[in-house]
Amino acid sequence: MKQFQFDYHSITTLKRDLDKISLWCKSRVFSHVVFQIYSNSMDRGQIDLVCDVISQNFPDSIYMGCSTAGNIVDGHISNAEISVVCTIFEYPTTQLKLLQYTMDADNAVDVVGSIKEEIKANPWVKAVELQLTTLGVSMTPFCDAFKDVDPSIAIFGGGAINPSLTSTETCVFSNVGGYSGKGVLVLLMGGEDFFVYTTHVIGWKPLGREFVVTKAKGPVLYELNGEPAYEVYHRYLNIQNDEHFIYNTLEFPLFYKRNGIDIMRAPVACNEDGSVVMSSDIEEGVKVRLAYGDPWTILASVRKDGRNIGVFSPEIIKAFSCVVRRIFWGKEEISSETLPLQSIAFTSGFYSSSEFLRTGCCVNQHNATLVIAGMREGKGGERYDFEMPEEAFSGKVSMINRLATFIDVTAQEQAETYAKLQLTSITDSLAEVFNRGEIQRRITQCVTSGRPACLVMFDIDNFKQINDTWGHKEGDNVIQEISRLLRRVADETGLSGVDAAGFNMTDFEGMCAKEYELHGGDSLQPVPVILNVKSPIGRWGGEEFMVLLQDSSLKTAIDFADRVRVAFNDITFEKAGRRSVSAGVIELRKGESADAAIVRVDKALYRAKKNGKNCVVVSEGENDG
Repeated sequence: MKQFQFDYHSITTLKRDLDKISLWCKSRVFSHVVFQIYSNSMDRGQIDLVCDVISQNFPDSIYMGCSTAGNIVDGHISNAEISVVCTIFEYPTTQLKLLQYTMDADNAVDVVGSIKEEIKANPWVKAVELQLTTLGVSMTPFCDAFKDVDPSIAIFGGGAINPSLTSTETCVFSNVGGYSGKGVLVLLMGGEDFFVYTTHVIGWKPLGREFVVTKAKGPVLYELNGEPAYEVYHRYLNIQNDEHFIYNTLEFPLFYKRNGIDIMRAPVACNEDGSVVMSSDIEEGVKVRLAYGDPWTILASVRKDGRNIGVFSPEIIKAFSCVVRRIFWGKEEISSETLPLQSIAFTSGFYSSSEFLRTGCCVNQHNATLVIAGMREGKGGERYDFEMPEEAFSGKVSMINRLATFIDVTAQEQAETYAKLQLTSITDSLAEVFNRGEIQRRITQCVTSGRPACLVMFDIDNFKQINDTWGHKEGDNVIQEISRLLRRVADETGLSGVDAAGFNMTDFEGMCAKEYELHGGDSLQPVPVILNVKSPIGRWGGEEFMVLLQDSSLKTAIDFADRVRVAFNDITFEKAGRRSVSAGVIELRKGESADAAIVRVDKALYRAKKNGKNCVVVSEGENDG
């Protein structure tokens, strides 16, 4: 495999460069010649001219190309508008086939179907390179349609982009389908002596708090945490919705997980309603964070993957780098992450709107990402040492990392403080169970939903005597003990759904849930894991406790109440000795209000006290016990 890379300046220089390639070919044995033309210009006249000259000089070759936001030649960004990369495959066993399809939102999945038929008809295929127009097309169905392709086949590529970044006009072109503003180029590569290695580099780090995508459709992100998506960029980054929006937000993409890997999505426009058009589709329900570029992390990632690529011993490297990265680095420093690859093999590529890479069985559309594909013919010879000089970023990195760490720690502390305040507002600090307001809210919620449930209300017998005789400290001990008992019995009988008995409000670490619940319909807030119990327990007031047993039968509730009663009888307190507890039990009735249910269980408890205490009574009209 041999490669020639050069910039186009004029017809004269182009023909001179083509003559060099022709001279090399005359003295060598080869199987295929492929020209890839990257155009940082939408001047169709110039593009057609370059294609025509190449076609005239190499009529049997393949040529393909697309519009770009910059070209990568010999590992660094080119100053020319058009760059040409000629790859010559030398092994007779190597096979190639170029396909071109017109593609839009309506036929993207059908196009993948045609590609899969070609792959099936050509069992030699080991790699699929894509160059495609992506703007205005939802690429999620396109990517997902590749899932059933043989997982050993590598799929990678980049999306065409308008050099101005603000226009949606892009193009792809080839000698099999000509110039197209809506299309996809597919280069099938393979053969028994052809090998490929793919990887990707991000290097961006998540920053600050987490948001949930509460409304989105395709690439349009409408709401984060129930608010217009633009508000996040305006509030946290002070970015205005003006003509500079795309340039100011590109460096702060959204970071989330998809198909088990890190994915980035960059904003490209903001609508009047506050919705934000992202560079690719984003799904509702995913949790995202703003991300920032960290030069040191980016270079460290390149260094790590560069060494792995060196082990593979490629003969050429293709780099598909997002325009976000070019904007982040600036023209003077952007080559810092691609030029070191040239120490391994000929490196070329372009700056794209999106990057595509198959990881496992899933083809993912990336943004703010560098996708790398190394290729070779033959089993590979000498291992190449990856050479990457240490860049003088220490001061810059130190500032970025320190500021980011400060923001992350501050956000974490605020989240923990909020969670603690929330916990305090809905729990009883002495009993370490819900307070009356929260257990009553949950009862109302259960009744409203129509979920089957039972209520059990407990009252410690003769509790006033404990306080009057041995003091409030002993009374507090009794309150805490029955609270622990209620949680333990709920756990032992499988009614709680979590380890409620192990809950301790003083041990806050680990209590903040990674999951989020919608409270009040307008904001997403963290909740402690313990609050997700299936059968919540609450202190109703003084020595009274209320237990909501959801999805439980009346018999289960009676058994639970009696088990608590018997176990409480067996406890010997230091001063108060053995005590007893009474309980009332009801089953929620269809159409009954929460207040009516609470009145019924209170009456059942009253009957238990009136009947001599230390017993369980079921509400009248429900199986008296």
